[in-house]
Amino acid sequence: TLAEHLANEQNDITVVDTDSAKLRALQDKLDIGIVTGGASHPNSLYKAGAEDADMLIAVTNSDEINMMACQVAHTLFNTPTKISRVRSPNYLSHQEQLFNRDHIPVDVIIGPEQLVTKNIRQLIANPGALQVLDFADGKVQLVAVKAYHGGPIVGQELQEIRTHMPKVDTRVAAIFRQDRAILPEGSTVVEADDEVFFIAARENIRAVMSELRKVDKPYKRVMIAGGGNIGATLALSIENKYQVKVIEQSYERCRVLSERLAHTIVLNGSAAEPQLLAQENIEANDVFCALTNNDESNIMMSMLAKRMGAKKVITLITIPAYAELVGDEIDIAISPQQITIGSLLTHVRTVS
Repeated sequence: TLAEHLANEQNDITVVDTDSAKLRALQDKLDIGIVTGGASHPNSLYKAGAEDADMLIAVTNSDEINMMACQVAHTLFNTPTKISRVRSPNYLSHQEQLFNRDHIPVDVIIGPEQLVTKNIRQLIANPGALQVLDFADGKVQLVAVKAYHGGPIVGQELQEIRTHMPKVDTRVAAIFRQDRAILPEGSTVVEADDEVFFIAARENIRAVMSELRKVDKPYKRVMIAGGGNIGATLALSIENKYQVKVIEQSYERCRVLSERLAHTIVLNGSAAEPQLLAQENIEANDVFCALTNNDESNIMMSMLAKRMGAKKVITLITIPAYAELVGDEIDIAISPQQITIGSLLTHVRTVS
């Protein structure tokens, strides 16, 4: 996916992989170079043109191969910019000490679990938002919301926002209407069910949202299905602000979680069991997050939780085709791949 984006933006791309069949299939689709071999092997990187490369992006499934590829590119080829995907919390918890020019020379660390966790945390912090992206170190945010009947600006031209809120500086960046993008102008009329993307200072987000829809009350209770890296990291990052419950099937993992989490209730069981959800008052929860490593389970648990009264459902879905199939019962589908690719492209475009 990353190669496709970069090739479409007229970058000169060479992909290194051990799977020659996958590389050939990729080359049939895209105007790219390919090299079959180990991604961290000096010979492979040399054949791929590392001597002249402006950037190495190491995104294999192995943290160690990614880090070693950056080390080799730095030591042998003096590659200016090195980006590495690192998933293990053991490495990420020592990020500042490990990743610098004197030790492991990685310029940008991409941690998929961290990115997904931050994304979900932003959605919980901004009730009613479909998407939240930070700019300028979080001072400014891009927020997507669905416009509802009754919103003050719904049915009116966008330029009326300034009349309603003369002291708030905001810009509508895009509008999606029935899956079609509309480039907004001052005379554009906002319709109910439009997905509106607007930019504003963090402290003004709720005020702008209130122009488009009835603003949801701040969330208090969060239930997380799945105590893996993402579920555990999310619980750890929000347990001081919210009442959090984590449901995890593995008893051993539950023991680990209960030691790591100070204020979170850890439950051993499956969120696909109606009896357990009823017992834990699912209808009293503001947000249900399905964050296991199984898409099918996440979708089924989310649908069950929604039908049993959960107010908002956030679902982790890794297979893109599944995300397109889910219905209204799932409020927000989170794609780790798209979030990771988006972050990588941000860094690549900044450098280039």
